[in-house]
Amino acid sequence: MEESQKSAKKNTKFIGLTGSYCAGKNHVALLLEQRLFPVLDVDKLGHEVIEAEKEQLLRRFGGDIVTSEGHIDRKRLGAKVFGRPKELAALEDIIHPAVNRNTLDWMNTRKEGVCFINAALLHRSSAFEVLDSVILVESPFLIRLLRARKRDNLPWLSLLKRFRSQREFNSQLFRGKTDIYRVENSGYFGLGEHSRRKKLENRIEEILSLQGINRV
Repeated sequence: MEESQKSAKKNTKFIGLTGSYCAGKNHVALLLEQRLFPVLDVDKLGHEVIEAEKEQLLRRFGGDIVTSEGHIDRKRLGAKVFGRPKELAALEDIIHPAVNRNTLDWMNTRKEGVCFINAALLHRSSAFEVLDSVILVESPFLIRLLRARKRDNLPWLSLLKRFRSQREFNSQLFRGKTDIYRVENSGYFGLGEHSRRKKLENRIEEILSLQGINRV
């Protein structure tokens, strides 16, 4: 374990938060933030790194990944690497080292009793090996598919390909030794929103209690 990882573990409990495509992990992250828990959004951190590494990305993937405003178009960039392992590996070689450094820097500055790391690819994060536990947000396939269609407005075939690309998501996550707590998030937008929120809050409360964490 790196020295920076050791120091992150001394005074703060770190809990991971993840879930497959459109399972609703960001909704759970919002509930945690509303309770005043610090939550690092690693996916947003990745977006920042993409902009910071723009010149290197342009050299590797071409000028057509830039918008008219001069920013990286993440959808165009994603299209260039989706289903192409070599291209995806090249992108990850550019982005992941900086994201991992920034993640550990954030962890090492925390003084709170507990913090959360919200990441789609949590099992690839440098934080994964030092997490005290992981919250895994789950939702039925059909609901996730409908959410994805409404949110991303992609053709059904493209969505199904994305879902297929994550078919080993759980197996990769469960290779770790960290305790994993499942959270069911089966609501669909405004339908039964009050009862869904209450159910999620109760489950979060249960997990925090199991971890010995007092309500904020």
